[in-house]
Amino acid sequence: MLAAGTVALTACGGHGNGGTSKAAASVAPTTSSAAAPATTGTDGAHTDTQAQQDANAAEQASTAKITITPKSGSTGAATHGAVKVSVTGGKLTSVTMTSKATGHRVSGTLSADHTSWKPAGTLARGTQYTIAANAADPQGRAAAAHTTFATSTATTKFVGYFTPEDGSTVGVGMPVSINFDKAISGSHRADVQRSISVVSSSGQKVVGHWFSAKRLDLRPQTYWQAGSHVSMTLSLAGVEGAPGVYGVQHKTVGFDVGRSQVSTVDTATHQMTVVRDGQVLRTVPISAGGPGHTTYDGQMVISEKDQTTRMNGATVGFTEDDGKGEYDIPDVPHAMRLSNSGTFIHGNYWGDKSVFGTANTSHGCIGLSDAKGGKDKTTDAAWFYDNSLVGDVVVVKNSPDRTIQPANGLNGWNMTWSQWVAGSAV
Repeated sequence: MLAAGTVALTACGGHGNGGTSKAAASVAPTTSSAAAPATTGTDGAHTDTQAQQDANAAEQASTAKITITPKSGSTGAATHGAVKVSVTGGKLTSVTMTSKATGHRVSGTLSADHTSWKPAGTLARGTQYTIAANAADPQGRAAAAHTTFATSTATTKFVGYFTPEDGSTVGVGMPVSINFDKAISGSHRADVQRSISVVSSSGQKVVGHWFSAKRLDLRPQTYWQAGSHVSMTLSLAGVEGAPGVYGVQHKTVGFDVGRSQVSTVDTATHQMTVVRDGQVLRTVPISAGGPGHTTYDGQMVISEKDQTTRMNGATVGFTEDDGKGEYDIPDVPHAMRLSNSGTFIHGNYWGDKSVFGTANTSHGCIGLSDAKGGKDKTTDAAWFYDNSLVGDVVVVKNSPDRTIQPANGLNGWNMTWSQWVAGSAV
């Protein structure tokens, strides 16, 4: 799960041109089993348009649209009256709100018409919460949404919200990422950083890098050793982070590093090679970002996994003349986040099956063949989702786009070691 403090967008969004013009695309509508596959011209390029793909997705998608406030990744939420889940075009079927640290479930009240939900009481201060909401439209088509946010602390206190979670098992690329709810001043960053210890059983040296006044990531020079254990101690209680603002945390947490899995997406061949512990596990056909909406190059770390999520093009600038998103799909299956700006590797049930392995058609995400609802375990998307961990690495190469910015997601591996060390305060 993304650490609070990093507002993350949930939609396909590569670099491209921000949605100011339509991307060339390659997916024909497939609303029935008799639909024809995408056609190709004499130059080998698919002649169908991105607009057709978007229209096909819209035709098959649920009309239920869920909105959750506060936004995912936000901090400083009020402890009373700030949280609400609502739906249009359908009814809520379930809402689950929990404390991220303890797993304690927060009780809430569902409106009589099943279109809104809110917590029943006052929330705790300085606490991180997650909300998972599900809904269905009148035709029974499902929609889902989720968020992670944190409530406010006293003005004289600061806390650090961290990922990965205590007791989790992660991939070899997973850094420790700490987002503070208040800015740490330049003169106090060294003291704060010295008060955070990250130690690996592998003996790898761990160094911190400040991406901003609110974000400190820590990692070794190379990926974590598979099978190692990493412990982190926050000794921030009483440490001054800014004039008159002091830390309150003193805790030790730990996580395990699982097997090594690095998947390489070649946007030129439209194939992804999944390598586990040095051996090729599988080669999977993909469809990456099309012209004008290309996928970022570089090393990207899976930062969250969602069985189903909503992707709205308007959140990343892909809009029509009326301001609505070029696409708004409330039930994208097998979604795994690669960037804060909206890059995912996810299942695609609306695209013609012929494009996977042959053409790049998306708005910047990496699409894998899938079935609507994500229940078919035989699809490529389901297989990759089930065989992936948060912290696994996905490397994109041969894209005409630029290398992803290290701060865009958990992607500091795109910096040289000297660049990384230069961002340390100690």
